[in-house]
Amino acid sequence: MLIENQFEVPESIERAWAYLLDVEKVAPCAPGAELTEVVDDHTWKGRIVMKLGPVGLSFAGTVSMEERDDANHRVVLKAQGMEQKGKGAATATVTSWLEEQGPATLVKMQADITLTGTVAQLSRGLLPDVSAKLTQQFAECLRASMIAEEQEAQAQAPVAASAEGAAAQAGATAPPRPAQPRAQAIGGIRLGLWALLRAIGRFFSRIFGGKRAS
Repeated sequence: MLIENQFEVPESIERAWAYLLDVEKVAPCAPGAELTEVVDDHTWKGRIVMKLGPVGLSFAGTVSMEERDDANHRVVLKAQGMEQKGKGAATATVTSWLEEQGPATLVKMQADITLTGTVAQLSRGLLPDVSAKLTQQFAECLRASMIAEEQEAQAQAPVAASAEGAAAQAGATAPPRPAQPRAQAIGGIRLGLWALLRAIGRFFSRIFGGKRAS
């Protein structure tokens, strides 16, 4: 199944590119996701938990960077995961690229997803709507995280400069700067009912739309 999404972030293309390649910053914004291990600078392990109606799904797997094109701001990731209760497996090839939109940046994503086992039956017909909702949540979290980091950097700059100056005069080492704030991971997601209502709405729209047309 091929799914396409896009969202905008209020940053220059170069800053957005650098931020999006920092998996430890981005992972907490993926709904229900948790980064469990950094294998190397091209491979990560993690898990993702989500709800489809009354059914809980928990995937554990590996994400690897297959391609990276800094000049064109394009990256290809390959994800493979197993549902931890034996309900199936998922593989995905996700291609992302950035486009300048004035002072902002447009992030475009194309995911080729294959599901097997029970999970494929559970998600049939719901995956596009679920994906759209998750992308919206991801974009909102990412935007807030980027803005918070920029504001924190601006607020700390004069304080750090003053502290470094005082330390230099005293011949001491400047105190470490506080860690950048990070957006909290989005958990406890129940998208099944929301996606089902969307599907029912489209179904009746086609029925009544067809009757009016006839």
